[in-house]
Amino acid sequence: MGQPVERNTGEAAQQPPLPPGQRLQRGWPVTHYGPVPRFRPERWDFRVFGATADGDKHCWSHEEFTALPYSTVVADLHCVTKFSMLGAEWGGIPARTVLESAPPAPGVTHVMVWAEYGFSSNMRLSDFVSEGALFATHKDGELLTAEHGFPLRLIVPHLYAWKGPKWVRGVEYMTADRRGFWEERGYHNVGDPWKEQRYSYQEEPGEGPEL
Repeated sequence: MGQPVERNTGEAAQQPPLPPGQRLQRGWPVTHYGPVPRFRPERWDFRVFGATADGDKHCWSHEEFTALPYSTVVADLHCVTKFSMLGAEWGGIPARTVLESAPPAPGVTHVMVWAEYGFSSNMRLSDFVSEGALFATHKDGELLTAEHGFPLRLIVPHLYAWKGPKWVRGVEYMTADRRGFWEERGYHNVGDPWKEQRYSYQEEPGEGPEL
């Protein structure tokens, strides 16, 4: 007779694979730089500007933006600080909806996502419109808390979480890449967790503009 086969029927066998260097996180830690902004709905707006197809700036009030078609996506969140939160349900407005409502000019290759206090994060246009990219207003059916980005944060599931800022206020269309807040301070310009692209010194030629 052969040796018995050992089977793992516990939680480890059920857990999806994690990106390299990540650990499974229970709950959702609060991580951000700087103070939590105060939300003033009468002053809040969402802007799309830069290289738009019609050359104009597009603007929505909070009421108008949250009235755009709502969608949900189940997606993971991978923080560069090495925790991963799996299988959260995010609700909000797909990034593709914003792109369709305010189309970019033909030469646009990248976007800069702008948030409160001048915080910014750049990414390729293909990442911005990828499946699952969402301007989230809800998590697991509940409104986001202020500490987690209310009224709006960007979720880009296949990139590290810093690429999806909290407290988002707008999107700039760009015809050339430009580094955002953390990318200027030593973080990888692309930020793919499955390639463990954490820091700028890991960048290959063509993955980012010069520092």
